[in-house]
Amino acid sequence: MAQRFDGTEGHSAPVFDNPDRNLAMELVRATEAAAIRAVPFIGRGDKNAADGAAVDAMRTFLATVAFDGVIVIGEGEKDEAPMLFNGEHVGNGRGPACDIAVDPIDGTSLTAAGRQNALSVIAVADRGSMYDPVDAFYMDKLVGGPEAVGVISLEQSIGDNIRELAKAKKRDVEDIVVAVLDRPRHAELIEEIRAAGAGTRLMRDGDVAGGINASRWESRIDMCAGAGGTPEGVITACAIKALGGFMEGRLSPQSDEEHRKVLAAGHDLTRVLGLDDLVSSDNTYFVATGVTDGQLLDGVRRKGPLIRTESLVLRSKTGTARRVIAEHRAEKWLEKESTRG
Repeated sequence: MAQRFDGTEGHSAPVFDNPDRNLAMELVRATEAAAIRAVPFIGRGDKNAADGAAVDAMRTFLATVAFDGVIVIGEGEKDEAPMLFNGEHVGNGRGPACDIAVDPIDGTSLTAAGRQNALSVIAVADRGSMYDPVDAFYMDKLVGGPEAVGVISLEQSIGDNIRELAKAKKRDVEDIVVAVLDRPRHAELIEEIRAAGAGTRLMRDGDVAGGINASRWESRIDMCAGAGGTPEGVITACAIKALGGFMEGRLSPQSDEEHRKVLAAGHDLTRVLGLDDLVSSDNTYFVATGVTDGQLLDGVRRKGPLIRTESLVLRSKTGTARRVIAEHRAEKWLEKESTRG
């Protein structure tokens, strides 16, 4: 029987002394490292170099974490190394069995262009609890805060969703703001949102941050809608579990080839995936560190001899959200760079 974060196997006695309480800080070290390593590539126009540096740093730190992790959402297949590939085992193997979803940089294009809202992200859940996309690269997503639970749905029109959410939040429709990826495929969706009387926040990339902001009470975004990456959808679901928000997804192939592969993999394109379908565990972690400045987190900053990072840690088991501000001595990172050759 798989070991859970709380150190138990079924009804047996605990084997580990609350390892999950330490796991959060271990995961933060990995996203901090990935974010810091990506900094030299911000605005340099080479998204692959930025991603490669972040992947290398994240893999190095994950190898030291006391857990038995298997990457369910990663960077592709094994023959595409050095990416963190699907099915790769991470951790030292001496802790709880976990599913891992990683995105060393959510927003590689943002990083390469020097734009806002790039993040380094890790999501963790009990083994066997994450939805495995299997050749499904895109899904329609709908995300909202706690007020959206039981109110909005992918089976309703976007106009109805806006009106129902406005009622639930006791606000006027014109005060509702919907985040949408700025893509040609969303032209009709954007028109429908505006025709309903709501406003839009168009995102260049990074719909993980968009989904999280839609579920945070202090955010100006009320809802996140539209087709985005399926892997990012699973990662977002781990965060929404901790925030008590709402999320649904439905696979939405964006090419004939993807459509064929998705059907061959046995996916049902009509099925609406709820939050528990995307991640069935109630014991999830979501950890993100800002690479560039954004609405969710500040990016990495050099403060004289220090490197400053800001991270967000969400845990569904306790419903806790923590912001972690860390100051790293820059000389230590320069030492690491020199020892790497």
